[in-house]
Amino acid sequence: MASVFHSFPLLRSAAPRLARRLFVCRPCLNSPLHQAARAPTTPVCRPRPSVLQAVRHNSTQPLRNTATAGGANAEAVLAANAAVQSQSSSGGRSFPDTSSKSVAYWLLGSAASVFGIVVFGGLTRLTESGLSITEWRPVTGSLPPMNQADWESEFAKYKSSPEFALLNANMTLDEFKQIHFMEWAHRLWGRVIGVTFLLPTVYFIARRKVSPSMAVKLTGICGLIGFQGFLGWWMVKSGLRDDLFAPGSHPRVSQYRLAAHLGAAFTVYCSMLLCGLSILKEHRWLKDPKMAEDMMARLKNPKLRLFKGSVVALSLLVFVTAMSGAFVAGLDAGLIYNEFPYMGVGLTPPKKELFDPFYSHVADQSDLWWRNMLENPSLVQLDHRILATTTFTAVMALFAYTRYSSAVRGVLPKNAKKGVFGMVHLVWMQAALGISTLIYMVPTWMAASHQAGALALLTGAVVLYSRISLPRRAIRGQLFKTPTTPLKHTATPSLRSRPVMAETNSSKT
Repeated sequence: MASVFHSFPLLRSAAPRLARRLFVCRPCLNSPLHQAARAPTTPVCRPRPSVLQAVRHNSTQPLRNTATAGGANAEAVLAANAAVQSQSSSGGRSFPDTSSKSVAYWLLGSAASVFGIVVFGGLTRLTESGLSITEWRPVTGSLPPMNQADWESEFAKYKSSPEFALLNANMTLDEFKQIHFMEWAHRLWGRVIGVTFLLPTVYFIARRKVSPSMAVKLTGICGLIGFQGFLGWWMVKSGLRDDLFAPGSHPRVSQYRLAAHLGAAFTVYCSMLLCGLSILKEHRWLKDPKMAEDMMARLKNPKLRLFKGSVVALSLLVFVTAMSGAFVAGLDAGLIYNEFPYMGVGLTPPKKELFDPFYSHVADQSDLWWRNMLENPSLVQLDHRILATTTFTAVMALFAYTRYSSAVRGVLPKNAKKGVFGMVHLVWMQAALGISTLIYMVPTWMAASHQAGALALLTGAVVLYSRISLPRRAIRGQLFKTPTTPLKHTATPSLRSRPVMAETNSSKT
C-alpha cells in the first residue's frame, strides 16, 4: 500500500474523501437528517453490520461532515463554517468591527505619556527654561551639545536673546546648562511621543487590528501631534522677539500662543484617552451581552437626557477654565492679588483697573473689552477665579442632582455614579491647590501640581462621559442583531441505500 501512495501522491489526500463518499456507517444511516430524507419510503429491515462495515465505521468516524451532525451541533458547525468561509473570501484584509485590546492599552499608555509631558512643560515654563534653545531643529536637535565647543556655541546664541539681555546677563555657562537641559528634555520627550505613536499607528492599520473609524481617529491624532510640535516652536519664537512685548518688560512668550500650545496638548490627551476607553468598553459589552442590554436600556432612558447634556457642558467648562489658567500663567497674573476670596478691598478690583484704556490698540477703543479680558492681568485673574468657582459649583450641583433626584438615581448606572463622586474629590483637590498657589506666591512645585490637577479634573470628566455614552452603531448591531434561521440541508442518499430503495420498489411491483 505504501508503494501505491508513493506512486500516486494525490491518492493519500483523496482517500479519506472517497471513504466518506462510498461507505456510510450505521450511525449515519440512523441520523435525523438521513431519516428525514427517507421519510416517504417504506422502512426496510436491514441485517446486522458485518465486521468489514464496523472497521469502515471506525476508520471514517473522525471524518464526519455537517450532514452527520444533528440538532444544535449541526447549527454550530454551519455557523463556524460560514465564518471561516467569509474570512477566507475576504482574504483576511478587511478591517474588523472591533479594535484589538492591545490598541486600547497602547492608547492609554500614550495618554499617560502626554500627561507627563504636560506637567514637565509646566515645570519648564516655571523655571524659565523654555527660551534657552533658540533654534528649531526637529531631527538634529535630538542630540544635546556633545563637547565644550557645542556648549559655547549654544550659549552664544542664547546671549543674543532678549531674556538674557534683560534677565540673565550675569548667567554662567553652568547655569545655562541647567535650563538648556530642561528645554532639551521637554523637546526630546515630544519627539518620542510622536515616534511611538506614528509607527504603531501604521502597524495597527496595516495589520488590520483597528476598526475603520478608529483608523481615521488614529490618523487624526497623528496629525494633531505634528501640529502640536509646530505650535510649540511658534510659542517659543514669540519670546525670542522683543517686538512682541512692551519695551523693558519681562520677556515672555505670547499668552495666546501658550494657550494654543496647552490646548492642543489637552486635545491630544483627551483624544487618546477617549479612544482607549471606548475600545475597552466595546470589549466588555461584547463579552457580556446581558449586561450590555441592561446598560443600553439605562442609557437610552429619557430621564438621563439632562444628565448627559450636563456632563458634556461640564467637560467644556473644565477645558475653558484650564485655558484661562494658561492666560494667567502667560501674563504672570498669579503674582498679583495674592489673597482669596478678596482682590484688594473687595471681591473684585476697581472697574477702572479692570477695563484700562491702556490695553486698547485702536482709537475708538472698540477692542477695550476683549483686550482687557485677554491681556490685562487683573481682569485675567478675575476671569479665572469666576470660571474656577463656576466649575466647582457645577460639579457639586451635578453630584447633588445624581444623589437627591429619585428619577436619575434609580436609572443612572453604578459606574457613572462613581465617576461623579470621583470628580467631586478632584475638584476639591484642584480648588485647594489653586488657592494655595495664589496665597503662597506661585511656588514652582505647587503651580505644577495645580496644572496637573487641571488635567486630572478633565480626565475625570472624560471618563464620566465615556461611561454614559452609547457605543458605535456597528457594536450595537453585533449585540442586538436578529438571529438568522439556519439553512436546511437535505442529506443525499448514499450509495448503500440506493440498492435497498431499488429492491423496495421492485418488491412493490
